Amino acid sequence: MTVISADASQPLGPDEVGFAALKDEIGAYVHDAGERWAERIERERVVSEELWSELRDRGYLRLAAPPDCGGGGLPLTRYLQLLEIFSMSHGSLRMIVHVCNGIWRPIAAHATEEQRERFLVPLVAGDIKVGFALTEPDAGTGADLRSSVVREHDTYYLTGTKHLITFGTTADYVLVIARLRGTEGADGTLALMVSPHGEGVRSTLMPEMMGLRGTDHAQLAFDRAPVPAANRLGEEGQGLEVAIGGFLAPSRISLAMTCVGLAQRALDLAVGYARRRETFGRKIAERQAISFKLAEMATDVEAARCLVMHAARAWEWGGGSVTEASMAKLFADEMLQRVTDAALHVHGGIGYFSSSPIERVYRDARAQRFEEGTAEIQKMTIARELLRR
Repeated sequence: MTVISADASQPLGPDEVGFAALKDEIGAYVHDAGERWAERIERERVVSEELWSELRDRGYLRLAAPPDCGGGGLPLTRYLQLLEIFSMSHGSLRMIVHVCNGIWRPIAAHATEEQRERFLVPLVAGDIKVGFALTEPDAGTGADLRSSVVREHDTYYLTGTKHLITFGTTADYVLVIARLRGTEGADGTLALMVSPHGEGVRSTLMPEMMGLRGTDHAQLAFDRAPVPAANRLGEEGQGLEVAIGGFLAPSRISLAMTCVGLAQRALDLAVGYARRRETFGRKIAERQAISFKLAEMATDVEAARCLVMHAARAWEWGGGSVTEASMAKLFADEMLQRVTDAALHVHGGIGYFSSSPIERVYRDARAQRFEEGTAEIQKMTIARELLRR
């Protein structure tokens, strides 16, 4: 078992041999312990603290964070290769790895030294959990958000509602994007680290979803919830910059790779079933209709993988572009829907039963339509930049 050193001078995977060993280790974990966790989560409908602790102790929750705060220091392109493997497992396990390896970014980019010690270091160490709260039930996920604050001396008082907040009932803090009351547009937004269990906050577990069973999603209602001004990341007016540039763009690239990983899992299941299933004395893999479908699926997966890695390299080399991130997310998500639908078709009726692994994969894939923005949001982002050029 690889445990990432907390020594800032020892980043993870300094050479190709070490990185290859880590990939093998994670692959073995996902196909062994990961499958046992998947069965348990589906049965109990909850993600236990035991899984969180196991992932933390193995170092899997700090793979991408900077070494100077205890992280593994993996560049995005290397981290994504590991995330693809994690994404072949249960959606809730993937969600933990994905969020924890990304939520540090806006904090690291905007935190003061005091905030680094209070939020960033314990987050990377796995001592606290942090969620992300942008989406609202009565607004979009951008400059039209309605949750607002008023400042009185050294305290902001937060009022409004957020929903679909991953880890919203279990997190120690959520990074809330709100606006100064009376402002409009992006210039009035700000980012606050808020306790979902504090005064003036009501955290309600939302109903169980079709997929991603076990991951808690919450609605957070704020009624003049007091938030110290010392909990603000960046300056007033930088809220959407913190959210989109600091978190959403690289997170969309990462989420796109989770689509690739889950699609690869669906393809593997379809190939395996086609090799086993026999009709009229022949394996269905020998039938052109099925073999062509598998070929189309494999091409789709590889095309998405290449686009995601292109976006990741662009991000590493020059800060990247929200456009490339949105392109990767848009294409990979739509690819995932096609591939999982085709994989279920290959399995036939038996794939619709809960005893079939493709059934869970199919359900989990539907959640990725909505994570980090719908297809329509990605298209708006792409079109806006295209027309601006």
